[in-house]
Amino acid sequence: MKKRFLVLYIVSLGCCVAGLLLLSLGGWIRIKAVVAGYLLSRSWEMSLESGRPVKPWPWADTWPVGRLRTADGKIDLVILEGDSGEVLAFGPGHVSGSDRVAGSGHCVLAGHRDTSFSFLQHLKKNDVLLLRGLNGPVKYYSVQSFLVKRSNELYFDSEADNRLTLITCYPFSAVVPGGNLRYLVFAEGIPSGAVL
Repeated sequence: MKKRFLVLYIVSLGCCVAGLLLLSLGGWIRIKAVVAGYLLSRSWEMSLESGRPVKPWPWADTWPVGRLRTADGKIDLVILEGDSGEVLAFGPGHVSGSDRVAGSGHCVLAGHRDTSFSFLQHLKKNDVLLLRGLNGPVKYYSVQSFLVKRSNELYFDSEADNRLTLITCYPFSAVVPGGNLRYLVFAEGIPSGAVL
């Protein structure tokens, strides 16, 4: 009888230790996300002050190049340079080869559907997005259309003027990450005076 209680005690203790380890790992990930968010915002402010990109931490392989906000201010994201998985883990990224953030051409941004770009599923036609690059004023964009395409069918018109395209994985509620479908939001630049 004592042996059975000892085994039960050891198994219970092992389960408790495993549970505590899993909880601490989950907590560590949340702490890293909060600290990274603070460092990215600080890096963006320092970049604005200096007029040149400032890395959020010394070993970072990316840097802030812009800020994306919704008109109601509920979404406020620092945009990073690049669109690799490492970059997108910290926020939306500027797709290489597209025009600079808040430039006069076609800017393309990518983000994860379950973190930074989860709000895309709630956008509606004519919603207004505010985009600011390192140099220059805030530009306003009006959401015009939405599209779902296969990832191997994506392309962007590098000759288009005053456009913003946002890309994320689709469907938003997918259990398994990745997949070959992408959700695209197309927006066109509007004069700041046209915003109500």
